Amino acid sequence: MTAERIAFVCSCEDTMSLDGKAIARGCGGEARLAEQLCRAQLDRFLSALGEGRPVTVACTQEAPLFAQEAEEAGFARPLDFVNVRENGGWSSEGREAGPKMAALLAGAAVPMPPTRLVTLESRGVALVLGRDETALEAAKALAATLDVTVLLSGEAEVEPLRRAEFPVARGRARTATGFLGAFRVMVDGYAAPAPSSRAAYRWGPGKDGAASECDLILDLTGGAPLFPTHELRQGYLRAAPGDAAAVARAVAAASALVGTFDKPRFVQLEEGLCAHSRNRKTGCTRCLELCPTGAITPSGKDHVLVSAEICAGCGACAAVCPTGAITYALPTADALARRMRAALLAFAQAGGRDPVVLFHDEAHGEALIEALARHGEGLPARVLPLKVNEVSQLDLSLLAGAFAWGAAAVRLLLPARRPHGAEGVFRNLGYLEAALAGFGIAGARAAAIETDDPFTLGEQLRAARPLRTQWQPDGFLPLGAPREVMRQAFKALHAAAGGSPVVPMPERAPFGVAAVATEGCTLCLACTMVCPTGAFSANPETPQLRFLEEACVQCGLCAATCPEQVITLEPRLDLRPEAAEARVVKEEEPAACLRCAKPFGMKSSIARVKAKLVSSGHWMFQDPARLRALELCEDCRVVEATESRMDPYAAGERPLVKTTEDWLREREGEREGGKPH
Repeated sequence: MTAERIAFVCSCEDTMSLDGKAIARGCGGEARLAEQLCRAQLDRFLSALGEGRPVTVACTQEAPLFAQEAEEAGFARPLDFVNVRENGGWSSEGREAGPKMAALLAGAAVPMPPTRLVTLESRGVALVLGRDETALEAAKALAATLDVTVLLSGEAEVEPLRRAEFPVARGRARTATGFLGAFRVMVDGYAAPAPSSRAAYRWGPGKDGAASECDLILDLTGGAPLFPTHELRQGYLRAAPGDAAAVARAVAAASALVGTFDKPRFVQLEEGLCAHSRNRKTGCTRCLELCPTGAITPSGKDHVLVSAEICAGCGACAAVCPTGAITYALPTADALARRMRAALLAFAQAGGRDPVVLFHDEAHGEALIEALARHGEGLPARVLPLKVNEVSQLDLSLLAGAFAWGAAAVRLLLPARRPHGAEGVFRNLGYLEAALAGFGIAGARAAAIETDDPFTLGEQLRAARPLRTQWQPDGFLPLGAPREVMRQAFKALHAAAGGSPVVPMPERAPFGVAAVATEGCTLCLACTMVCPTGAFSANPETPQLRFLEEACVQCGLCAATCPEQVITLEPRLDLRPEAAEARVVKEEEPAACLRCAKPFGMKSSIARVKAKLVSSGHWMFQDPARLRALELCEDCRVVEATESRMDPYAAGERPLVKTTEDWLREREGEREGGKPH
């Protein structure tokens, strides 16, 4: 928080204790205390607006009131809000929460960048899938607001409509693709009804492979959903046909899906950094394996594609992307890191010790924290809650950074039923625990709390009491890509805590060594041409293969491409200075041109090629003059061929080749010679 900022902290009618000195030491601005800022002392807030300085109000309940007053006063400076009551003051340890309040104020003052939006447009063209009269009744309810078509499965007899208010057909939806405003459904057995249908629809001849395009789908078939994690696909609504209440809710939701809708662009993709494939060889597939909605697909080139329209924002792809090609944008990892760093450093400056960072979301986590504050003992004083959009978005730079900046432990608050896309962040917890253990930092330092019960949350947070920050926190700035921040954090932790600088890691870790069995390596340098990060490189001056471990992301492209199959991956975290320097893996003596002495290849390769050609018996290389050409550089080879008048197409006497006509003629001669005279 800048020195010019004003921080209002209200005791909410003395329902919580305020440690003014601790707050002032850590918040970084001018702390002003109050007892009823939103009512009796509102004039203090209005007076502060006139000073033209940024203002932070430690109250979210009355944020609409303060925002309205600021707007009416023409206040143009930043106005931020933070909840210190449920997050800190309303607690059995509220008297000790001064450092936490200072940390929350300091974190709230760090600005978050704006989020880009994706626009979805629906014209109201709806496809209702069903098996019985339920689908027709739903379509009738929607016909006034939507352009409806009904597709019945044909498994049940359905009485025809008295008036054909909307199209009705028979068919089975085989597959579906798309999103709100752009669905495409492939239908098998498509058939139109006979106009003379009497007691039940009679269907004409069926046709497979029909296509239907629509803006939204209401699925009342009761069968398998058309999409993975269908509840996350905007525009696809589903209800069991026998559940009247669920059908009514789905119909009401469908009727509102007309017009233009904005959704956040949850992730950003930098195609050039993607390590998915090179030269039709597949490398990294981490994001493809974890995406629950199918929003990520191979592009057919060297990278993946991310559909912002389908993406539901779980952030699993960004959590595990080893190169930083996919990053989370709500907010960005660097902005979130700056906020967390500010909070942890402020906590220490205000006198707090051994903080525990609690990552949580708004929908689930914030509700549990509030319930614990209102009906239980509240959060412990050393627990710093940090709200994120999705807990599953957390990458290693954020998790490792928390410890480097002084956290004694990290906890991730998740629902009891693990959400889609959470596997990625659990992988990161495993990598982090392995690194901490390698540094000699013992205890359950990084873990998830999976519960829907606020009292269980409180118990598990209090269980972290014995954990202490036994190392000196580092105040480094989170500069650069997430991978660079991650390595910075690990290096700071190792320097402060000690332990081994080389730590074995679990499989799929995004760092390690690509080991080359040099006795089988031919220095073809194919690995250098596919490595997306430059971990493998060649020396343009001499036959040499080099490897930079710090750049290796364990994508596997080198191993998949190597024609000799002599590369294996070994995940590990190497913090030694040598890991940041390119080392020579293999090198050989270059061959010198027989005419000009210019180096142009490897002696061993040329000798190997000559031996194979001679042993093959090929006519072209039985002549020593032609073999000599292999030992010339590309320029001298042309000169020598010209001077010696070497004809590259010349050959010895061509062997006699028999044609079909020759064989037939001989056969005919044999037959005639065998006839009796």
